Amino acid sequence: MESRELERRPCGASGLDISVLGVGCWAFGGKEGDYWGAQDDNDARSLIAACLERGVTYLDVAEAYNDGRSEEALGRILEGRRGEAIIGTKIGPQFCTPSLIREHCEASLRRLRTDYIDIYMVHWPIREHSVPEAFETLKQLRDEGKIRVIGVSNFGVRDLTEAADLVPGIGINQLHYNLLSRGLEAEILPLCRKRNIGVMTYMSLLQGILTGKWKTIDEIPPVRTRTRHFRGDRPDSRHGGPGAEEEVIAALDGIRAIATELGVEMGQLALGWLAAQPGVTCVLAGARNVAQLESNIQGVTLKLSDDVLARLDATTRPVFDKLGSDADYWQSGSNSRIR
Repeated sequence: MESRELERRPCGASGLDISVLGVGCWAFGGKEGDYWGAQDDNDARSLIAACLERGVTYLDVAEAYNDGRSEEALGRILEGRRGEAIIGTKIGPQFCTPSLIREHCEASLRRLRTDYIDIYMVHWPIREHSVPEAFETLKQLRDEGKIRVIGVSNFGVRDLTEAADLVPGIGINQLHYNLLSRGLEAEILPLCRKRNIGVMTYMSLLQGILTGKWKTIDEIPPVRTRTRHFRGDRPDSRHGGPGAEEEVIAALDGIRAIATELGVEMGQLALGWLAAQPGVTCVLAGARNVAQLESNIQGVTLKLSDDVLARLDATTRPVFDKLGSDADYWQSGSNSRIR
């Protein structure tokens, strides 16, 4: 398979361009017992050095990741190289009052050891506080130069429309999107394109499931089988639905067969498919070392033919049909947080 040069894509009409591959830094600052386990600063430093050398400039964290330690670790690692990176971080919706937004933004700035955040996102839709007041405060922070671009995450049609009407120039909607999680294609992705808002994908490899490292569902760690792809009676699941396990396994087998035919890794094929989707600005993928980073770069730079893209669409369509257009893969029905 041929590859293309790593490109930069616009965050909607914000004026900011970022690398088509971004690195999720949730694991940074991690200790034993955290979601992704321990992460040594030296390993993370080597990874970020390789990112910047290869043109992977977008680095993604959130105040909630490892109780702020992910931001702290990234700030330490980027000291002296801040200008080479594009940093995105997120504030929880429960803190979206004018005073708390300012307080939490300042705290993120301190942890990141910087005087500006490139993309500041509301992590989930705001339900408990005034949406107009929250976005007015974000506009003020943008005007003050403390953030460059206002973004959102997990915003569906209703919430995104409201936010975009309040704040022209929203740059990014960060969403759960991958070959097995395609619900946003029904309405959210078309709206993002219509409103000129870039889409940044997270769980691009479905937390490793799309790499093919597990052949059966029972092999997958329980913490990664909580989504609606899997039965609702699995540990820590909260959606209560039937899942789509038969369709998921069939789709994984189909993706694996296409990857083998093309001579690429499954995960690389999954990332290449995402990068080829209209409206996708940046594909987020975690990496624990330079080898994983290089593999991800090869993935997003794959040149996939129209025939291959169509075959991947057809292979994963039964999962899409079974799970529907709800883009919240942890909740379901009236409990969905994405509206």
